[in-house]
Amino acid sequence: MKAVVWHDRGKISLDNVADPGIRDRGDAIVRLTMSAICGTDLHMIRGTFPGMVDGTILGHEGVGVVEEVGDDVRNFRPGDRVVVPSTLCCGACTYCRAGYSAQCDRANPHGHLGGTAIFGGPEPAGPFDGMQAGYVRVPWAGANLVPIPDQVIDEQAIICSDVLPTGWFGAKLAEVTRGDTVAVFGCGPVGQLAITSAFKLGAGRVLAVDQVPDRLETARRQHADPIDFSREDPVETMRELTNGVGPDRVIDAVGVDAYPGPESETSESEQRAAAGGEAPTWHYGTLPSQAARWAVSGVAKAGTIGVIGVYPAGFDAWPIGSAMNRNLTVHLGNCNHRPLIPELLDMVASGVIDPSNVVTRQEPVTDAIEAYRVFDEQQPGWVKVALEGMT
Repeated sequence: MKAVVWHDRGKISLDNVADPGIRDRGDAIVRLTMSAICGTDLHMIRGTFPGMVDGTILGHEGVGVVEEVGDDVRNFRPGDRVVVPSTLCCGACTYCRAGYSAQCDRANPHGHLGGTAIFGGPEPAGPFDGMQAGYVRVPWAGANLVPIPDQVIDEQAIICSDVLPTGWFGAKLAEVTRGDTVAVFGCGPVGQLAITSAFKLGAGRVLAVDQVPDRLETARRQHADPIDFSREDPVETMRELTNGVGPDRVIDAVGVDAYPGPESETSESEQRAAAGGEAPTWHYGTLPSQAARWAVSGVAKAGTIGVIGVYPAGFDAWPIGSAMNRNLTVHLGNCNHRPLIPELLDMVASGVIDPSNVVTRQEPVTDAIEAYRVFDEQQPGWVKVALEGMT
């Protein structure tokens, strides 16, 4: 089969690799009809996530058809259409049974202190081969597969593998309630679906902060108020739009992409260009990300911040003193995908949410590497990229 394979920092390729097979009795093999490129995949390529292993297949979003199941898989059979959640769980440990599937005590082979296990990620997260491929082996398939309703098409279902649950999770972390004014930092795919989720949870107004015109326009089409931080101070603008108070809730959908802050003389893209197209060596130092600073200073006193933007291990700077002195509540973490996906699929099936409007490009496998390049450059129209036909 063909697969997008990580080899080294800044080096990926479209390779012919062996098809996966059943290894354990709880496994399933899924033929992938669609995968996707996520901003988190770019972290793997740039080296902001340490510990990537040469030969790992990238991609943590997938939908497809069950091809084969192990002897212990009771609830799925070949031919079933399924969503594969981005993070893995066992479905039986105390964390899974409490709804914290991203902290499953068994899925991560590094044991009880291992943290989140994810497809296509670094060694500390498994590693597990990902889904930018023709087929994927799914461990604990009885827990890690979700059936797709007949009326939900692949372009909708693929968004339910990661970005819609994560956006919904972010709105829940921020404790969005009816009438709230919510600010969303970062209007990529997760940020767009955080905007969608905030409105569905009753937000009266959503402020969308970014600098990419296409992303701001996509947010405007959702009837969010766009704030271009390259043209205006986002904190001052948020205060002007909220009678001097600031938004009640903030969702940080940016994470480490907002570092370095304005103290840096060169942007990340400039640093990559200076390094011959490869990612720079990251030294986080003691500065918090710009998004974190704006969130803490811009939210209303006693407000709530939900952090779903990716911050890798080693990023330890955050403006905790300012947050404490403003009586802020901060929730953060990796999305618990598995418990959220069935409800969100039902919302898609009933027409309450149509997430496919953020899939702006669908690329065949032969264009996967080029799609990565253009997606990384944030060219107009490239908010989310789906990959299809990878067998």
